[in-house]
Amino acid sequence: MVGHNVSHSNIKTKRRFLPALSPATLHSDSLDQNFRLRISNAALRTIDFRGGLDPFLLKSKDEALSPRALKIKRQVKAKQVAQAEA
Repeated sequence: MVGHNVSHSNIKTKRRFLPALSPATLHSDSLDQNFRLRISNAALRTIDFRGGLDPFLLKSKDEALSPRALKIKRQVKAKQVAQAEA
């Protein structure tokens, strides 16, 4: 998002509002592996709500995920397909 810094004399200068990213270690149940990702607090709450990293990744759209999260999503999908075949 964008907005203005407003000085005491009411001069406006452009500024950006960036998301508050924090490092988090998340566990993938199907891969039995931990991943360190920088995610927002809202995303962390969504992961908890959806029941873990795997359901969150599988339900998320590819456009909304980072390249690293997409790679993890592909690994989770491949593991689930392999488990379904066995």
